[in-house]
Amino acid sequence: MLMRKWVPTLVLFALLAPAAAFSQSKTTSPNPAANTNSKSGVYEQLNLFGEAFERIRQDAVEPVGDRRLIETAISGMLASLDPNCVYLSEDEYKAQQAPSEGQTGSIGLVVTIDGGQLKVVSPRDHSPAAAVAIKPGEPIFAIDKEPVFDMTLPEVEAKLRGPIDSEVTLTLRRSDGKPQDITVKRAAVKWPTVADHLEGGDVGYIRVSGFDAGTQAALTSAVQELQQQAGNKLVGFVLDLRNNPGGDFDVAVAAADDFIDKGDITIVKGRKSDSTKRIAATPGDLVNGTPIVALVNGGTASEAELVAGALQDNHRAVLIGTKTFGESAIETVIPLNGNGAIKLTTARFTTPSGHVIQGKGLDPDLVVAPVKLERLAQGMNRHEADLRGALKNTDPVAPTVKPGATQVTPSPDPNAAGATPAPKEASSSVSTGELGGSDDEQLTQGLDMLRGLALVTARNNR
Repeated sequence: MLMRKWVPTLVLFALLAPAAAFSQSKTTSPNPAANTNSKSGVYEQLNLFGEAFERIRQDAVEPVGDRRLIETAISGMLASLDPNCVYLSEDEYKAQQAPSEGQTGSIGLVVTIDGGQLKVVSPRDHSPAAAVAIKPGEPIFAIDKEPVFDMTLPEVEAKLRGPIDSEVTLTLRRSDGKPQDITVKRAAVKWPTVADHLEGGDVGYIRVSGFDAGTQAALTSAVQELQQQAGNKLVGFVLDLRNNPGGDFDVAVAAADDFIDKGDITIVKGRKSDSTKRIAATPGDLVNGTPIVALVNGGTASEAELVAGALQDNHRAVLIGTKTFGESAIETVIPLNGNGAIKLTTARFTTPSGHVIQGKGLDPDLVVAPVKLERLAQGMNRHEADLRGALKNTDPVAPTVKPGATQVTPSPDPNAAGATPAPKEASSSVSTGELGGSDDEQLTQGLDMLRGLALVTARNNR
């Protein structure tokens, strides 16, 4: 019995001691006594873990397999770090490594786990989820009648995927507070990330809703097409990054580089101070210096914030809209010797001037709230800093409006008698109007700014 009790502990030492030793090597103190005490503390904690492991293994009323206990322990460690850190089982890791393209469909829904509850971040443009009007902030209680309260993000994402044309039923809480089942048909993941049109014959509108392998080519094509349509009358571009949850880091860097001729695009910072990396722009500007207005809002997240921050800091674009989401984590997938993998936040990026994005977001140069507002229940529209275990920043929080920035307050909603729009920080809201449509107040402000700038420039050149 005694031998049996210590076998799991010895196994845990064999598995975890190399990692502990590696951790100790990174934090070695010049004082040998301090190192000895630190190592002793680590082994004491490992012994505690082994003892708890054995007690659960022996005395739990329901038998639990050793593999499940170990995987659950790893998942718990990662869950205590930040919302992006997760454990991938061997099957989940293999599915990520070799997805069955052409066979697996998706509903195009980006989700997160907030306080143990699964919530919608945003539906992808042109996706089945967008077609059935699933909205940001809506909680999901069940997937195909199975409760999601104890599911991990990889498990949720696996359930949302399935054969093309198959259906999945989501149980959501709608604006009336009542649960509602919504059935969505999965489709091939081929939604475009770039859309464009000409506004008034003199302004090119380009919407970028994500960053994937086809984004850069589509962006180049959109710019060339708009330049041809407008001829010499093009006074500027509106780059719409609203409700863009990000995507491929390298593609986002390339997109920012397309509009910046020189200077830094972003700064990547890891745990060690000597791991800081500055990513610089390459010579050349896709639009040859034509003025740009970038539209942002609370749904502008992660790599989309990288692009917005690069344009703003390099004085290449004026940012219009509302404060961005505030997420700049860079995740690394680390295999675990044939036993799955962990997705770990290993770095964060900042703007070229060093402005911290994580937990703070970017402040636009011109604050413009959407005209059509739909009030959501308090706390439903979250930022990265609100998520459980979010990475913290110790820097002072910047004011919502920059010094010298102009704030435009929308007109009251005529359908709400006597209603007065609440201050931005006092009430959460999402736009119900179509982005890029005729009722898009943020776009209207961007067009006015570009045309006003063109008028002033023309007068000065006389």
